[in-house]
Amino acid sequence: MARAMLEYTKTVLQKVSFDAKLFSKELQKAISRLLPYEIEELKLWLKQFITDKPELEQTLIYLKT
Repeated sequence: MARAMLEYTKTVLQKVSFDAKLFSKELQKAISRLLPYEIEELKLWLKQFITDKPELEQTLIYLKT
């Protein structure tokens, strides 16, 4: 079940990546719902996902990198 939440979060973030503000809101929701080890996985995925999307780099602040 927990793994499904992480995968769902990734799907949602991919779908809203066209809008940095909406992406930030969804990322904040995800952080409040995921378990600590899932957040670590999300950090790794997010760093890779935004490599070609510089407008989303500001969202890394929510992950306290």
